[in-house]
Amino acid sequence: MKSTSLARGAPFDVPAQVNFIEQGAGAPVVLVHGLAASLRDWDYLLPELDAAGYHGYALDLLGHGESPKLDSRAYKTKWVYKHFVQWMDALQFPEPPILVGHSLGGYLCLRYAIRHPEKVRALVLTNPFYKLDQLPALLRRTYRRPTINALVVERMPEWVFRWIIDLTNAAFGRAGDSDLTLSDSVRLQTALDYKRTAPGAFNIPNTVRDLTSDLPRVTMPTLLLWGDRDQTLAPDSFPALLRSLPNARGQALSGGHVPHQSNPSEYNRLVLEFLKSLP
Repeated sequence: MKSTSLARGAPFDVPAQVNFIEQGAGAPVVLVHGLAASLRDWDYLLPELDAAGYHGYALDLLGHGESPKLDSRAYKTKWVYKHFVQWMDALQFPEPPILVGHSLGGYLCLRYAIRHPEKVRALVLTNPFYKLDQLPALLRRTYRRPTINALVVERMPEWVFRWIIDLTNAAFGRAGDSDLTLSDSVRLQTALDYKRTAPGAFNIPNTVRDLTSDLPRVTMPTLLLWGDRDQTLAPDSFPALLRSLPNARGQALSGGHVPHQSNPSEYNRLVLEFLKSLP
């Protein structure tokens, strides 16, 4: 694990530390996890990037994992984005990196690519979050109560998170004739990540900006992958996203919201094929 110190200067108080790991040498690839997750989301992909000759970086976003956690009942997307951008700037990449983002991480990668297209070589978006109405109505209503959400998360025992994850894994993990369920180690890590996420971070989805109108500006090569049984974000939102991106290709994978964990062999194969195809 590494920790990078960042310069302050934001109009809000973003802590000046980022927890991250890096592995390999070669063209830079940045891996960005989703809400209530951590850099451990990329345990399957990071070693394969190394073996294929890439320099992989994975961070814990603000309020997640071992990165700093603001004492706030209601996080805002702009805080997390600013924290991410400061870390990217501090790394001083020798060439524009490839950004790989899942869910909220996909939102951050898209937003970065829209604002800084010259700093992004390519994108890999996995079940990306890019507008609020991708969420089911129940989740949208839930996220509108940040103080209540924070109290619930803060006081909920870790075993309850584990039980919820096991239940949803059993219900939605199967696809076709094969078991694409999460491994025991991934389910345990997922429960840990939920519990150690700053309670106020569950307000982040309520503060995202709809990126739909900006999507035609994302002209770098893009790979879009999504689980066809996603229960967190509407699966039909991903083909619509694919049609809006000028230089994108993509496909659905068997599985739910985390195909990079439930279907890692297929996911990693597609990602590495895409990376090798880049000019």
